[in-house]
Amino acid sequence: MEDMRKTAQGQPRTVVILGGGTAGWMTAAALTAVFNPAQVRVRLVESDDIGIVGVGEATLPAIREFNAFAGIAERDMLVATQGTYKLGIEFVDWGRIGSRYVHPFGAHGRPLGGAAFHHQWTRARLAGAPVGPIDDYAYSIEACRQNRFEPPSLDDSRVESTYSYAYHFDAGLYARFLRDVAEGRGLLRTEGRVEAVERTGDHIAALRLVSGERIEGDLFIDCSGFRALAIGEQPGDAWEDWSHWLPCDRAVAVPTARSEAFTPFTRSTASSAGWLWRIPLQHRTGNGHVYSSAHISDDEAAAALLAGVDGEVLAEPRFLRFRSGRRRASWLGNCVAVGLSSGFLEPLESTSIYLIQAAVTNLVKFWPGAANGHAVLRDAFNSAIDLEYDRVRDFLILHYWLNDRPEPFWRERRETEPPASLRETAALFQSRGHAPSYRNGLFAAPSWISVMTGQGAPPQAYDRLADHMPLAQVISGLQDERARLVARVAAMPFHADYVARNALARAA
Repeated sequence: MEDMRKTAQGQPRTVVILGGGTAGWMTAAALTAVFNPAQVRVRLVESDDIGIVGVGEATLPAIREFNAFAGIAERDMLVATQGTYKLGIEFVDWGRIGSRYVHPFGAHGRPLGGAAFHHQWTRARLAGAPVGPIDDYAYSIEACRQNRFEPPSLDDSRVESTYSYAYHFDAGLYARFLRDVAEGRGLLRTEGRVEAVERTGDHIAALRLVSGERIEGDLFIDCSGFRALAIGEQPGDAWEDWSHWLPCDRAVAVPTARSEAFTPFTRSTASSAGWLWRIPLQHRTGNGHVYSSAHISDDEAAAALLAGVDGEVLAEPRFLRFRSGRRRASWLGNCVAVGLSSGFLEPLESTSIYLIQAAVTNLVKFWPGAANGHAVLRDAFNSAIDLEYDRVRDFLILHYWLNDRPEPFWRERRETEPPASLRETAALFQSRGHAPSYRNGLFAAPSWISVMTGQGAPPQAYDRLADHMPLAQVISGLQDERARLVARVAAMPFHADYVARNALARAA
């Protein structure tokens, strides 16, 4: 493959994106931001007749990096997408029925005496000190409890600098917003359905549409969802099936009128055979039920969802089917799979949009170059994407594995042997309080700390560096941290007020 910026004759290379939706338009917005049209011509092919999955309305803090990378202003995006702010995810009834904790976007406290905060908290807890749950020391969790929000301080010395945030938004509106951005930068959109993919081995020459139009390209990016039209059906040995660890294979979604409980967090409530989500937007609330069809029927799942919503139902329930797993290679020949055509992991920790982002940013990082370097770049991309999926997989399985619920679905989850990588990580955390700190990939130490402790598996020991500070001083430090945190959060604006002032999508 020649250098993907220009041909030998100086003509711009053509990148063809197959499929719109969130994956297609995120890819389009990023590529049109990075490359000059004189170097790389970006074209997107989609059909209005083909629906999109479009239930993903919750994101992770990394989305802010993507928006900056793609040249998108936060307020413009929030106004266009009816967006709100997100400080974390509340998990209800997960470890056991009656339990509740928050996975925060930020740290639990600040280091004390040369040791990470959770080590000092563990030391005090094991000594019998009345320190309370570790949730009491996370700024973002306290803000969730009080339904308050404001951006974190840029001053690292302040307690209100210890957290981050993401968004809730309408995924369909987000795709439409990104389409306007990309087309404004010169992207050519073609309406049409693909009839055939002209290929020789792994090399795609063109897409042939039902209309008869033939669309040639140098690089094809498959954003066609589960159909994976461009990259092709994967043979059995090219797909890693993770359904034995993550058996939820269906979802039912329904929107309701905006609730009075306008929270700055996503809520995930465990059910008898899966879990239910609640996502507050400006104009409505998104609700859904992710479940295992081997343990509950579609009708039962829909009834459980509708019984728990807190507003007027605005549409008929919509059902989706999926399977958890990924391709062993998301880049084959001159085609790169992004989004659902690459793999799928259920939306428990709002990772779907992040995995699109990871694919797009890694594609730019390993952009195809000269023919003799193409294989190296392709292999580096595939390794990076595999690592992203594998680490997300382990973290999702953790939620299911650590449970003490009585239902058959949950009993099977804790009795299923987890991946060796997850068992090793969990054992290290329980035996010494050490949590992963990845250079690449999601879910660093605060995330593991929140789920492990929240679901009944706190550390049974701590880093001995913590012993350098006298225990009485540690306890006093914990009390001071809690007092500063509570006082500062009480001065924050309510989430609804902050949205009204800074992100309200007013009618034209």
